[in-house]
Amino acid sequence: MKVLTSIAIIVLVCSCASVGPQAFSGIDDALNRGDYRAGAALLERNRSSYYRNNDTLLYYLDRGMLEHYAGNYAESASLLQNAERSIENAFTKSISMEISSYIINDTVKEYDGEDYEDIYINAFNALSYYHSNSMEKALVEIRRMSTKLEQLSVKYDGLINNLQRSARDSEVDIPPDSYSGKEFNNSVFGRYLGMLFYRGAGRSDDARIDSTQLKRAFTNAPHIYNFPLPSSINDELTIPAGMARLNVIGFAGLSPQKSEETLRIPVSRSMNYVKIALPVMKKRRSEIARIEVLLNNGTRFNLELLENIGDVAVETFRKKSHVIYLKSVMRAVIKGIGTETLRKTAEQKGDTLSQVLSFGSQVFTELSEQADLRVSRYFPDKVYVGGCTVRPGTYFATINYYSPGGRLIQSESKTLNVQAQGLNLIESVCLR
Repeated sequence: MKVLTSIAIIVLVCSCASVGPQAFSGIDDALNRGDYRAGAALLERNRSSYYRNNDTLLYYLDRGMLEHYAGNYAESASLLQNAERSIENAFTKSISMEISSYIINDTVKEYDGEDYEDIYINAFNALSYYHSNSMEKALVEIRRMSTKLEQLSVKYDGLINNLQRSARDSEVDIPPDSYSGKEFNNSVFGRYLGMLFYRGAGRSDDARIDSTQLKRAFTNAPHIYNFPLPSSINDELTIPAGMARLNVIGFAGLSPQKSEETLRIPVSRSMNYVKIALPVMKKRRSEIARIEVLLNNGTRFNLELLENIGDVAVETFRKKSHVIYLKSVMRAVIKGIGTETLRKTAEQKGDTLSQVLSFGSQVFTELSEQADLRVSRYFPDKVYVGGCTVRPGTYFATINYYSPGGRLIQSESKTLNVQAQGLNLIESVCLR
């Protein structure tokens, strides 16, 4: 009886996962109302209900983004900086491949973040610093973002090589790396912010470089940027003397979530099929199809798509998913060998204890194999931009978000004192 109880406890512990999306319904309702302060407050108040001890990074990311939308820029920057440090520390630990993740599953590990989360942390920190009148800090964040993108192509190469070597040593049959080889290493959103911030700081040569890199990204990554270059880009660095440039960034929708895909695969000639559970990045549907900006001087224009963060999330996850696949196969082999050994022992001995242990091992192997579905919830899905050249003065802007059928989803009003020198940037968000 004690053995059965122990097995049940182990299986129960292994089956524990992060809370499901329904737990966040109260926060989601607040976001649908555009009440980001209420959403952030609710998240903070119920933090212990939403996040496990090894989900601290998720808390930093989720609350950091909500505080940004709420306009609490100093708090947001502090939280996202903590998130960035947590990602660095967690990835260092993951390189050592903790034995616990081989015995049970990846959910027992500290969440180490997704690459798109790590990349866009810097973009939103840059915006927070801009709103806090810290342009130099904003530019530092843009440079950090660029460095991460340059390193992304080789980030997992060592891990993949080590895992493939281990698989070969164990005589495990594995397919070759199915990653397409199309590397994402130049974010248009990052280049756009760099262009604006450098222009605002009076560094025209640097602004021109980022403008060129922005356009190059569209050419070099058509699998990500499969839509037209925003028409307003061509006017950003040609502002007539005495005039001012007003820029608007609109964030719409919510970033992807993960679902579990279960496979049963043959791993070697000496073993039967084994179960592996893999996370798959799935995009969320957005209600937003068009964003229109109206100024009190009669000017109106539509924001145009600049960056599809959802596509970037899916693309950057592809290479990491091969690491996850290899780890899952190796873990399945380890579990399978143990289960097979106990089964043969039970057949030879025929005693009750051996049979119970064999049965318990089979149950453990089946139930403990779970995909790690953790991912942040509140990055936007898409980035839209637009701009117009106006005379300096105070402007009242209305940003309207429309559904595919033309229904008004949300309307937001902003007032801005537009100056001839510096950067005049309005930021708006609708996460529906």
